[in-house]
Amino acid sequence: MDTRQLKTLVAIAEHGTFSRAAERVLLTPSAVSQQIHALEQEVGVPLFNREKRPPTLNLQGLQLLETAKQILGLVDEVKGAIEGKRTTGTLNIGAVRTSAIGLLPRAIVGLREEYPEVRFKLHVGLSSTLISDVLAGRLDLAIVAEHVGVPQTLTWAPFLREPLVVAAPSHARGMTAREMLTDLPYLRFRSNVPLANLIDTELARLNIVTEDIAEIDTVAALVECVVAGLGASIVPDIAVPKDGPEIVTQPFGTPQIFRQIGIVQRASSAKSELMRDLHNLLAVKAGPFGVPLA
Repeated sequence: MDTRQLKTLVAIAEHGTFSRAAERVLLTPSAVSQQIHALEQEVGVPLFNREKRPPTLNLQGLQLLETAKQILGLVDEVKGAIEGKRTTGTLNIGAVRTSAIGLLPRAIVGLREEYPEVRFKLHVGLSSTLISDVLAGRLDLAIVAEHVGVPQTLTWAPFLREPLVVAAPSHARGMTAREMLTDLPYLRFRSNVPLANLIDTELARLNIVTEDIAEIDTVAALVECVVAGLGASIVPDIAVPKDGPEIVTQPFGTPQIFRQIGIVQRASSAKSELMRDLHNLLAVKAGPFGVPLA
């Protein structure tokens, strides 16, 4: 298997027929057929449904197509790095649904100035799925919380370490964190993410019994409910509006609890410099809670 065969496979998928792909890769249609036949011999399975005209990729062919695109992209990046060319290509970024995701667009805009030839593509999903996609090479990196299962072949480094706070409407001014949580209706963060488990674990450790009025699965919605005066909640400091309607906050936890958000990526990558710059830009955008790479 060589890159010429993989380029031909991609060309067929993009242009629909062997003859159009031949024009794209500057080969004759018979040479394209020979390359595909050799590729099928090497992988040991047919890659096309040949009972149709024109032939179409079967399931095995579609699987190889995805891998071929990744391999060809990596080859181009490595060649560019060796030749000292400007960084090009696409940086595929995964991110969980977190209040910290608001930092990402601002960091990407900043990176565009330094890497004008790079395309950025964002995917939002669950931590477990994103980590699997990084491991498989479908994503270059993923922004996930601490305490998730990161395989040993990947690395995770925090760019944000911020405190959790009890947030309550302005009429709760002067109340302690415990009083806010026990005397006011409680808005519980209910989601299958590490942050929710971190909050519930500390509440249990402190033996704080709340009067739940709602269970909400996004931090942004929790904050909106607090602003409206519905009750108190526990949220990351970054989620508390710094202007507009006033919210009273108190540190949560004894000692105060912090959560960390970081980047998981493969240990070695041709895009390492680009990802390092993204990490440090995210740390800058995070303000006093940012954790830049040394």
